[in-house]
Amino acid sequence: MKRAALALALLLSPMGNMSLGAAGASSAVFQSGSAVFYGGRAAQGTVMTAAHRSLPFGTWVRVTHSGTGRSVDVMVNDRGPFGNSRRIIDLSRSAAASLGILAQGVAPVTLRILSRP
Repeated sequence: MKRAALALALLLSPMGNMSLGAAGASSAVFQSGSAVFYGGRAAQGTVMTAAHRSLPFGTWVRVTHSGTGRSVDVMVNDRGPFGNSRRIIDLSRSAAASLGILAQGVAPVTLRILSRP
């Protein structure tokens, strides 16, 4: 019984504060935390991509810098970030440059789901 409750909680936790509209796009903030620039293999040669721990590959997300209000739309094509629970998304170099976070490498952001695969 405890395992079933834990499994249910884990399945629902990434979607706990998300409200989906008719088209499957989120009208509310999905997640808040820190974004970090990464240069992994999945980011090489791509324009606006990101890594997220739980969103399905192909999901489009709007990442908004909480300090500046700048935003960028990215597609999830990798898994991560790992090791720091406050970091919620890894951005490709071009996405990080659009947000203006290349110099500091990390920034406070909010995520909104635009579309799911």
